[in-house]
Amino acid sequence: MSEQSQKFLDRALDAIEAAEGLINMGKMEIAAGRAYYAMFYIAEALLAEKGLGFSTHGQVIGAYGLHFAKTKALDPKYHRWLVDAFDIRVTGDYDMDASISSQIVANLINQAREFLEAAREYLDKQQT
Repeated sequence: MSEQSQKFLDRALDAIEAAEGLINMGKMEIAAGRAYYAMFYIAEALLAEKGLGFSTHGQVIGAYGLHFAKTKALDPKYHRWLVDAFDIRVTGDYDMDASISSQIVANLINQAREFLEAAREYLDKQQT
């Protein structure tokens, strides 16, 4: 695995841990954002292994879908989770009346952890 990809995965874990702390503080909208960013960093790590880098969230999400979901290199559910997490993050960040439940945020965090594990397994297999 490249150093760049490892940095993205490290940052993803940091974002998951931050989301867990924020959910415990009752900061659901911010926690949802951190959980999304964890998934975003995971997608960036995987794309970086293919020598791909992008400048917008939409480009990363689309490229991840093309290179990993459509090809079924990884379960397409991770792409769906990434898209859904993006939508929740946007709501939490920009809708001042948003109220994201702790259950939704806990689910996002669990999804991010599962996605991280799947990405690590995938990248480990690519090394052998």
